[in-house]
Amino acid sequence: MANKVYELTANVSTDNPQAIRRVLEGLVEKGSVSPTEDGFQVKAKMIGESARELNRALLSALRKAEKKTRLRAEWSFGKSVERFFDYVPRGSHKA
Repeated sequence: MANKVYELTANVSTDNPQAIRRVLEGLVEKGSVSPTEDGFQVKAKMIGESARELNRALLSALRKAEKKTRLRAEWSFGKSVERFFDYVPRGSHKA
């Protein structure tokens, strides 16, 4: 399967913002990480085979730094949008 460029819009909530910020800044090369009340808002472009794999890799890296981390993410590619809550897909739709 070919790699695709996905646009990520996500909210990350955590009990340890300092640890998560370092991980996010290391993973998000093209995009922004903005602090929120309970964590961070992330807008970025990431390259991968599928939204599910990118979501899994991102959440796994975040949870290595802080186990109590939650990820609510939308991954867009073309006109398709896939939503996830942590590792669980929450549906897809056309943009």
